[in-house]
Formats: sequence, C-alpha cells, structure tokens
Amino acid sequence: MTKGLVTPDLELQLQGYGLSLVEVHYYMPDHPSLLQLLSFQQYDVAPRYPALHHFLDHWRREIEATLHSIRLNHRQLIAAGEWRNVATEWVIN
Repeated sequence: MTKGLVTPDLELQLQGYGLSLVEVHYYMPDHPSLLQLLSFQQYDVAPRYPALHHFLDHWRREIEATLHSIRLNHRQLIAAGEWRNVATEWVIN
C-alpha cells in the first residue's frame, strides 16, 4: 500500500487488531477504602491481548495502587467479509 494513504489505525486493523475498551478499577493508595476508575481504548489482538498484558505488567511493577477488577470490551472493526483488495480503479470525469 502507498504510504500516506493508510493511517496507522487502519494499518493495525488490517493486521488483525481490534479496538478494546478497558476499564480498570483500583484502590487508591492514599485512601484504600476508595475505588478509582481508569478507562482507555487501545488496539489489541483477541484473544491473547498482548497490549493489555503489557499494560498490566507495567502496572504491577510501577504503580502502588492495588487492582480491584478489570472490564474488557473488544470489537474487531474490520472483518474478512467487510474488506477486499481492489486491483483496478476507473476514473470517470
């Protein structure tokens, strides 16, 4: 594909990545009786979720807050039946 026409997000989707919504509930270090919510989106590959595991490994090493729960929603944005390569293009003026 021609560089500049394909965005990094589309490139990831064509490689099999889908969009994941991650919600992390954790106990605040200074106030352990309070729960805090961190929510973010990232591209990841189901069912292994390497990006999520990388984030959680970083959390366990670097963050003092104790995890309570993690909620994950994943959607494959481009499926095999929705995308096909077009070899010919006609320009009509």
